[in-house]
Amino acid sequence: DPIDSARGRYTVRYYIVAILFVVFDVETIFLFPWAVKFKALGIFGLAEMLIFLIILIAGYIWVWKKGALEWV
Repeated sequence: DPIDSARGRYTVRYYIVAILFVVFDVETIFLFPWAVKFKALGIFGLAEMLIFLIILIAGYIWVWKKGALEWV
């Protein structure tokens, strides 16, 4: 027998963490084509990827400091 309703509510933090996971996961997918063509892109490709990673890490640190990754 069911104990509780199947239509239970989740906190908003659950959805925020899920969306952040998807965003950061999709962003890391952009690293694979760059890694495959690393030698062909040269120093310009390296500089672009470093800028991309700096922006990504800055976003991650900002989200972490805002407390969006805390479950409690």
